[in-house]
Amino acid sequence: MSWVVWFTGLPGCGKTTIAQRAKERLAERGIAVRVLELDEIRRVITPDPTYTDQEREVVYASLAYMAKLLSEAGTNVIVDATANRRRYRDLARRLIPHFAEVYVKASLPTCIERERGRKAVYSPRSIYAKAGEVGATVPGADVAYEEPIDPGVVVDAEGLDPDQNAEAVAVWILENFEDKG
Repeated sequence: MSWVVWFTGLPGCGKTTIAQRAKERLAERGIAVRVLELDEIRRVITPDPTYTDQEREVVYASLAYMAKLLSEAGTNVIVDATANRRRYRDLARRLIPHFAEVYVKASLPTCIERERGRKAVYSPRSIYAKAGEVGATVPGADVAYEEPIDPGVVVDAEGLDPDQNAEAVAVWILENFEDKG
């Protein structure tokens, strides 16, 4: 049984780091996982992103459908994407039988500070520096970030280090998806 786990949280909260480390923990246990990092995929779908609501609808629907197809082909998937509106994640939940969310929880000030120094390969730079500008749509600053209602896992990205959070996610996946075989 393949599954999809969507890592959500504010930009800069640590989604990518924790998702990659969770993938490593699962690989150590013989479980293969494909990570879909939205910032990488967005470069193909919208090479010059505007981050409008309409564009986000298309991008997140595309991402959910990619995850569905991979899951149907027997691939376990971690989705690494803010998805600031619940409806984006709820679409994936409707499409994918074995689906869960991981909420990577961190305060906005912490995310702003982390984002300033991050060296992620695909993420846009200086997201929060644009907050407050006319037409800006930064989740958590200019537009709402809707926390998951019932995530499978909530990780404390301020109180625990990424390795502790990755291990907690890997254990949850093992207990809730892998042991159900």
